[in-house]
Amino acid sequence: MIERVHAGRFDIGVLYGDNHLLVVVKPPNLPVQADRSGDDDLLSIMKGYIGNKYQKPGNVYLGLVHRLDRPVGGVMVLARTSKAAARLSAAFAAHEQDKRYLAVLQGTMTGERTLEDALLKDGRTGTVRVVSPEAPGAKNARLRTRPLGSREGLTLSEVTLYTGRAHQIRVQHAHAGFPLWGDARYGGGRPGQQIALWAASLALEHPTRHETMRFSAPPPKDGAWRAFDGEIHRWFEEIEA
Repeated sequence: MIERVHAGRFDIGVLYGDNHLLVVVKPPNLPVQADRSGDDDLLSIMKGYIGNKYQKPGNVYLGLVHRLDRPVGGVMVLARTSKAAARLSAAFAAHEQDKRYLAVLQGTMTGERTLEDALLKDGRTGTVRVVSPEAPGAKNARLRTRPLGSREGLTLSEVTLYTGRAHQIRVQHAHAGFPLWGDARYGGGRPGQQIALWAASLALEHPTRHETMRFSAPPPKDGAWRAFDGEIHRWFEEIEA
């Protein structure tokens, strides 16, 4: 961790920065960019950070090349130049990165499996559901989910995305009978529970140096994550080896 950026009730970790990239750890419940809520957002906060750190007057460029749902935290990369933004956006659209999530599922899942469904987003409510592949507007969604350990009716799973659909991890696991712990929208999460979904590791090709870089950050040690402290520690040792 290079440093931490404090903004209101949020604490943002900075993992890496150069003239082209800024890699951060987004806290849960912080929107990625400004929305109708008017709440603080990651993009605006980090523009302020860049402006202050490098004494840049006027508007600071910072490009958003991928997203995380507001309640979800974890590793995110931002582009510091338009060239880097274009190259990274194209790479994310082609799913060339190695993005791995950790999730705590309700239920005991045994054995790695691939989930493939057709998803449809309701533009009015923002809710996503599984539909027939022939449904107008349906988009194919595919992921791999690999259980790392189970106890007390919960399963810690590593999730790898092959497509990048809205709410994909949450909807596909719920449809398979393993909704995410704390997911108020798709999993019956209760008030006070924080959804147990975390963008834990991201490997990408640097947009100008063309070398592969991996960044990772562990999930919080509260909520459903507490039951799997040992499994999470071993997973990070394995991913960073």
